[in-house]
This record gives sequence, C-alpha cells and structure tokens, in this order.
Amino acid sequence: MAPTDTQTFPIVGIEAVSNMQNAWAALCLRVQPADGDLTAALHSVFRLPDVLTAIAPLPAVLMLDSPDVLTESLLESMPAARVMFAIQASAMANDAQRNRLLALQASGYRILIDGPLPEGVKQHPEMRAVARDFSNEAPLREVLPLMFGPHLAHGVNSAARRAQCARVGYEWFSGDFPLHPEPSSEPNDGSSRKRLMTLLGLLARDAETRDIETLLKQDPALSYHLLKLANSAAFAHSVPITSFGQAISVLGRRQLQRWLQLLLYARQQPDGLANPLLPVAALRAAQMEALCKLDGGERDDQDLAFMTGVFSLLDLLFAMPMEEIVGTLNLPSLAGDALLTRSGRFGDMLSLTEARSATPAMLEQARIAPQAWWTTQLAAYHWAIQVSRNL
Repeated sequence: MAPTDTQTFPIVGIEAVSNMQNAWAALCLRVQPADGDLTAALHSVFRLPDVLTAIAPLPAVLMLDSPDVLTESLLESMPAARVMFAIQASAMANDAQRNRLLALQASGYRILIDGPLPEGVKQHPEMRAVARDFSNEAPLREVLPLMFGPHLAHGVNSAARRAQCARVGYEWFSGDFPLHPEPSSEPNDGSSRKRLMTLLGLLARDAETRDIETLLKQDPALSYHLLKLANSAAFAHSVPITSFGQAISVLGRRQLQRWLQLLLYARQQPDGLANPLLPVAALRAAQMEALCKLDGGERDDQDLAFMTGVFSLLDLLFAMPMEEIVGTLNLPSLAGDALLTRSGRFGDMLSLTEARSATPAMLEQARIAPQAWWTTQLAAYHWAIQVSRNL
C-alpha cells in the first residue's frame, strides 16, 4: 500500500452505537494521539471540514478521560447538536472538572458519565445520563431513569448482554453483539437459503441479468426490498420503479449487484427488528473497497474487495461454515483465501477492517498513513450510514 508518511495525524477508533431497533444512532470516537497531545490530536480530527458531514445525521460520542482537553477553540469545531461527550466518572471527584462538565451541559452539550462514580462521590442531580463498559461485567439490577437517557452501554459483545442491558434501561449499545447473536429458535428454511446461495453464486460470477431476475421473482421479500431501494430518496426520480428491468436502468448493473449483495441482510429477524449485521456488512464492504483503491486496485479488484467485505458475514447470516459457503460459490482465490484464512492481499485488508481499533503497528505493517486510514474510515461509515437509512 502507499508508504506511511511522517505526519502525526492521530489514529481514531470508531464504533457504531445501535438503538433498541438495531438502527445506528451515533458513533463513538476514541482519538489516540501520536505524540501524547490529545487536544492537538482532536483539533486535527475535528477541524477537517468533512468529518461531521460524513457521519451525518448521526452524532459523535467522544470518549474522554477528562474535560480538560476541551478548549474553547476546540469546541468551535464541535457543535453541541452534533457532538456529545462520554467522560470518565473519575472527573466527578474533581471540583474543577465537575464544574467544567456542568458548564458544558448548560451550554447545550450532552454529557454521559462513563463508569461507576468514585467512592464517596454522589450522583449529581443534573448529571444523570450514564455510559458503562460491560465487556467484563453484567449490568446491575438497578433500573436507570429513562427520562435522562438514552444511556449508553459499550463493550456489549453478545446478544445476551445486550438484552441484559436493555432490561435495566440502556437504550444505546456498542460492541460486537451483532457478531454473537442468540441461537435461532426459528426452523431453518432450507429452500430459502438454497435460493439465496444460488443468487450469491450468480452475483459472484457476474451472471446474465435475466438469470438474476428469474431467481428474484421466486423471492418476494428480496424483490420488495430491491424495488423499495430503487424508489428511495437515494435515487431521486419522477417515475415509480415497478420492475427489475427499471431498477437496473436506475441503479446501473454494477450498483445493482452491490445492493443485492447487501439486501441479503435486509430481512427482518424473528423478533421483527432490523438485522444488526446489515450496516456491519455495508461498512466492511465499503472499507475493503476503499483500502483496495488506496492500494492501487483496478475497478474489478475494487468490486471483488467490496464483495469480500459483504460475504465476510455470511457464515453468521446463514448459520453455516464459511468453508461450505466459499466452496459453493466458487469464488476467486483472492476472495476465498481472505474469507477462509484471512490470507493474501485481501486477507490483510479484511483483518484490518475487522479490527475494533487499528494500532500504529498494524498501520505501519500495512503501509497506510494514519490520515489515509481515517479517510477510508470516514468513507466507509458514510456509505454504511446511507445504506442503513435506505434499506
């Protein structure tokens, strides 16, 4: 990939926050300064003109140890309507920091107190919104007051933990819970899965449009989502789209194939909620495409990288081994090796895409400059946000 430059742009960890309906509601940001100066690092990130535009309409939840880094000049780049702060609860034991938080809240910023309060420190009546890390512990039985929410549960790495947090009043969730769903109690629809696998095979080998259309006619739910997408605000047009042929003319064949790959995740779950894998698949696909482009990949390689990102979650979607999926689809080795063993050029990209937060060593090994990495992240999240809002 492109040689790493010498600039000190920070590494930014981004994590999506989902609401009770499994829709993305915000993005958590953790900024890791290259030289220890967090205020300067935050300036580098938030003074870029396209940051908040890229993640619109979602707010950013900036995770901080202390409010001391939030200078007045920095706040000029952080409008209260778009940025909120999750501050470590230890700040409430410091009079100056507590007063600073109260002043920020009074000026319109939403403040979440992150973690348990220090011993001897009482909850401030004006600071009742909370965040909590549940990566290593379950929530207490005490129910949170909803009027001060939404409260944020982060480090939520299973569907079971998400359910526990929801029962005590948390309404926002971040973590790997989409990747660790509860075992399904619904009977497996073998015919539906076979039909979807056939569709994936057609997409993977760039089959004739009429073959794809024939299969789509056998799946009313998928056809419905496709036409809904073609008629969405994302593709503004005056004439309603009522057929697969019209959808191709509106979306274009290349875009159509991409949407069809993602539409596999658009089916509602048995509980009626959206599938939390959908935006994750969109994110991986867009990030893989951006990394491939950064690496100098041609358009066909970028399409294959996109497909690899989407397909990386099929084992969870279909509850079947990835080896069986890859064998059935007869994918190119560049994609197959990435999906099975995370090896090869695409395997390296996929491993980086899957990482919760990249490290300097990971980026150095991949020969990606921190600011170039940030650019690919923004592009990927922007696309995933738009996808999740249109499907």
